[in-house]
Amino acid sequence: MKNRFLIAIILVFALLQTSSAQKKKDVKKSYQFTIDKQLKATPVKNQNRSGTCWSYATISFLESEIIRLGKEEMDLSEMFIVNRNYHLRATDYVRFHGMKSFSAGAEGWDVLNVVKDFGLIPQSAYSGNTFDETMPVHGEMDEVLKAYVDAVVKNKNKKITPVWMKGFDGILDAYLGEIPETFTVEGKEYTPKSFRDNLGLNMDDYITITSYTHHPFYESFIFEGPDNWSLGEVYNLPMDEMMQVVDNAIENGYSLAWGSDVSEKGFSHRKGVAVVPETETKSMDDAEISKWETMSKDEKSAYGLDFPVEEKVITQAMRQKAFDNYESTEDHLMHMVGTAKDQNGSKYYLIKNSWGTDNNSHGGYFYASKAFVQYKTIGLLLHKDAIPAEIAKKLGLK
Repeated sequence: MKNRFLIAIILVFALLQTSSAQKKKDVKKSYQFTIDKQLKATPVKNQNRSGTCWSYATISFLESEIIRLGKEEMDLSEMFIVNRNYHLRATDYVRFHGMKSFSAGAEGWDVLNVVKDFGLIPQSAYSGNTFDETMPVHGEMDEVLKAYVDAVVKNKNKKITPVWMKGFDGILDAYLGEIPETFTVEGKEYTPKSFRDNLGLNMDDYITITSYTHHPFYESFIFEGPDNWSLGEVYNLPMDEMMQVVDNAIENGYSLAWGSDVSEKGFSHRKGVAVVPETETKSMDDAEISKWETMSKDEKSAYGLDFPVEEKVITQAMRQKAFDNYESTEDHLMHMVGTAKDQNGSKYYLIKNSWGTDNNSHGGYFYASKAFVQYKTIGLLLHKDAIPAEIAKKLGLK
């Protein structure tokens, strides 16, 4: 009896040791990131229930540009940009007889256009909240604005009244607040345009690059995306040169506004990673296939999100196919502010998001692998001085 009891104790101890070792092994496997370079950025914000990532990301980018230029850190108003972009978009929509998309989505260059035409306002002078919400909740506003411009286009008077825009701006004022003609910052009075000029920003210094084969490389083209209502142009580079631009920019202190598709299984803001796992059985060896087939559905869905795995080798053709098949779309605009590596030495890019700070211990940031950036980049907005000289020459930039 004593021997049996002793054997039972030994077995329990062995099981506990195995369990402890397994846990240690799992901990070892989990992502361990080391930041190589992190550029200065303002605090993470939350776009909440609004389709305004394009404004948050580009404003964050401009705030970093202000810091790069040696100015004091600024908290700029995203909703001022949203207000004036809707104004411009409504005018365009009516002029095109409603034959364009009209939604909350837009592009990074739309922010630049607003800044160029109307200026900038600090958050303290224009919060964009006119009722009890403290963060953007735009579902009702978006629907009302769309219904309004559709009514203008479809009216039976056979002509457009000269006051329809006054009504449209009135809706914006009701939801977002009236735009102040002047405001005070540190005791000095500004208009939106004089405030912009004081910051030293020139919107003509910024361009957007991408990489697709349905247009010639080293030329610009109008980007074919539903959110590109303003028909903005992008510069086209081979994928490898696009990545050279990214690395050169960050290494030399320039951040980027990064447009990407985030509907991939390998993207999880909550877990703080974006990867392109190599999970196709046709490219696995027998041992890998056997392991994959024994995984549960949950394990497969989380594959690559909890620990580093082999990723696909991205090619120019893969990028193009995904874009042509609507597998890569302009889902989300974010702010790329640095580089990092995991415990295996694989390269990642540090991304500032606009979904708040509650994503584990990442504080609103996440890490996008090199493969993910190669594969799912839609466009990159940056200062043209961040582009290597030889590539800038090919693009005809001065």
